[in-house]
Amino acid sequence: MEGLMMNFPLTLQPILRRARDIYPKNEIVTRLADGGVHRYTYGEFYQRVLRLMDALRRAGVKPGDRVATFAWNRYQHMELYYAIPCLGAVLHTLNIRLSTEQLVYTINHAEDRFIFVDDVLTDQLLAVQDECPQVERFVVIAEQGAAADCGLRAQEDYEAFLAGGEPVEDFPDLDENAACAMCYTSGTTGNPKGALYSHRSLYLHSMCVTMADTMALSQYDIVLPIVPMFHVNCWGIPFAAVMTGATIVYPGQNPQAADLVGLIQNEKVTLSAGVPTIWNMVGQYVDQHGGDLSSLQRVVCGGSAVPRALMQKYEDDYGVTIIQLWGMTELSPLGTVSRIKRHMREWPRERQYEYRLKQGIPVPGVEVRIEDEAGALQPWDGEHMGELVVRGAWVIRDYYRMEGGASAFKADGWFGTGDVARMDGEGYMQITDRVKDLIKSGGEWISSVDMENLLMAHPDVVEAAVVARPDAKWDERPVAFVVPADGRADALTADSVREWLGSEFAQWQLPYADDVHTIDAIPKTSVGKMDKKVLRRRFD
Repeated sequence: MEGLMMNFPLTLQPILRRARDIYPKNEIVTRLADGGVHRYTYGEFYQRVLRLMDALRRAGVKPGDRVATFAWNRYQHMELYYAIPCLGAVLHTLNIRLSTEQLVYTINHAEDRFIFVDDVLTDQLLAVQDECPQVERFVVIAEQGAAADCGLRAQEDYEAFLAGGEPVEDFPDLDENAACAMCYTSGTTGNPKGALYSHRSLYLHSMCVTMADTMALSQYDIVLPIVPMFHVNCWGIPFAAVMTGATIVYPGQNPQAADLVGLIQNEKVTLSAGVPTIWNMVGQYVDQHGGDLSSLQRVVCGGSAVPRALMQKYEDDYGVTIIQLWGMTELSPLGTVSRIKRHMREWPRERQYEYRLKQGIPVPGVEVRIEDEAGALQPWDGEHMGELVVRGAWVIRDYYRMEGGASAFKADGWFGTGDVARMDGEGYMQITDRVKDLIKSGGEWISSVDMENLLMAHPDVVEAAVVARPDAKWDERPVAFVVPADGRADALTADSVREWLGSEFAQWQLPYADDVHTIDAIPKTSVGKMDKKVLRRRFD
């Protein structure tokens, strides 16, 4: 028997029209490089998106074409977030921090026809344009005035391009399962891999982001997405914010801690999103220079494990709740959120932290399981470890144009994440490592993530990373890299680090004194995660 419901396509088009009809006066704010801000309303945003859609159509962009962006978090980038998919084309957000080789590979592999680029980033594309012959046009976004000619092929100014279209409501009929957007993994091993998202998946993901038990993004929020718009759909915030009518505050070009604190203070930001490194920097800035974070109610934090010291500091010093998320490019990205359950609200704070510091429970729409090396399911007892395997409404089923297939996708349709995790009896997932980062010493496993979390709870440590080095006797041994707090380098000795770790790790698990290194900063990947391959090269 056929269903009795209307066939209402779940695409980005009704999200855009909802902003026009319900929230036309709500604002979109962008920090400018000169210290000012650009602000306009959703109503004005809607008209510019219509004009941009028409300009793209007149330029020959067809459904299914890939149109790339190479830009910071700003209102023009958000216009592209909607105009490209609502026309039926595919939004491809290029990572501005990719290596030259990976950038060329990604542009060519996606077969991008147009690239929209910030004027401050044109040099990176100028260096590779001859290696990307299929790109027909570069449209340059200037913060103020017209973009200067920088030598890009078929270059055009963004505002001039926009003026070539009319604000006509000519929305094509779209299949909700059609491609909508694409992102590439950061490519820490091998070439980046493309994740292609459908309209349906991003619509459902947006609804999930608005749920009270996830990010709880709503019309009452003033949201500051610090996570880059080129990184996994900016965690879905530009779509969910328009769906709910939340005020959006974009940090603009290359924001620093002072810029972020100023935006939170001046725009009365209630919700923000970014990796732990950002919040470490913001906290240090406020401690040293002052700043008013009183409007900020909660921070959603992912990309790497949130240190206990960071979570506790924001709660104690600023009254801000940090909510830990876990996700992946392949998951669009939201997979789990760590909020305490109702019956835990009366628990002592220490016991609540035990759960808040885990990666959390699967969000509605995503299912998880734990498998051992043979593929056997592991119990949810908080003890058994294995690979985290997922499936769901916004999990990709394959990589885009993946020659030779991808072993991460199981025969039964589940996706192997490459993360090693435990699930406890309450349904909370805890990442213990990446498969490639586990340390096997004397036949026993040592979790680099557990050791990093304990190191970052040390009062003299700002950041820490743990990697394995080869060892003739034990196979592998842990090596710890620690970044000391200001003025505490002398106090942070190898012996003090080992003593601190000895509170939770057995003596055989501790790094040798010669394997404890004090460094100025932990190297980061293009999306702000710790880049352990750089640290490993010291022992290659």
